[in-house]
Amino acid sequence: MSTLNISAEDLQHYEVRFESLFDPGRAMSFPCDHEGHVDLDSLPARARNNYLFARAMVGKDYLPPHVLKH
Repeated sequence: MSTLNISAEDLQHYEVRFESLFDPGRAMSFPCDHEGHVDLDSLPARARNNYLFARAMVGKDYLPPHVLKH
């Protein structure tokens, strides 16, 4: 697995968001760059696990993610 070079500035301005298919109030979001790349190495273990879960559950529990700018 390659390491992404995501600047701290990018991570402060963008997030990738996974909206629930079944519960409009439930979503998961994670810091990312402008293209939606998440630096897994910088996430705490729990957030990393949640990100991998949400990504694996796209189409089952979550909509495809979208990138938001703050």
